[in-house]
Amino acid sequence: MKRWGVRVLLRAIQAWDLLRLAILRWRHPGLEIHPEASTNFASSDYALAPGARLVIGPGAVTERRAGGVRFVLEAGARVAIGERVWLRSELGPVRVFAFAGAELELAPEAFLNGCHVSAKRRLRVGRRAWIGPGSRVFDSDQHDLDDARPERVEPVEIGDHAWIASDVTILRGVRVGQHSVVGARSVVTRDVPDHTLVLGAPARPRGPVGDRSRCR
Repeated sequence: MKRWGVRVLLRAIQAWDLLRLAILRWRHPGLEIHPEASTNFASSDYALAPGARLVIGPGAVTERRAGGVRFVLEAGARVAIGERVWLRSELGPVRVFAFAGAELELAPEAFLNGCHVSAKRRLRVGRRAWIGPGSRVFDSDQHDLDDARPERVEPVEIGDHAWIASDVTILRGVRVGQHSVVGARSVVTRDVPDHTLVLGAPARPRGPVGDRSRCR
């Protein structure tokens, strides 16, 4: 196909996606997508209950893949996708769940790669923090254990420039410190200090980590 034909095709695809985004905003009054966010968000799945609000900031990107990203927000939930966040769906779908009244924030330049984040109270992923494929972050036990031990919910925070590798599980009440790294297949049950490498199930400190602010 000649170069001019490619340009025409790309413009047609973008125009179609802009129309789809307009329809999505009409269907979901709580959905706000910045004009400078990728039009590929038209291919994402949205389930927003009445009173829920999802804000996707400028420069946020994802791939043009049907169902590559799924947002589920229950009544009164608040989800903020910050500036230049990348929700990468090439290696697996990205799932963002916020239960009734919960708050979930992805700070600017956060990178979620085929992972699952779920908030029942509050979950924050820091600036330029990375979460790898198959990883899961929960701020609750998800269910009651039995009649005597009900579900517990405690906020979770992933610090700025932290790296959560693949197939990691982070449980309620955990704070992963700034510039820290959690190794693959770890289960994090307690706080991780700043600038610390942790590994294992449960994860334990294995050494220091330096400045990750320039890592790519």
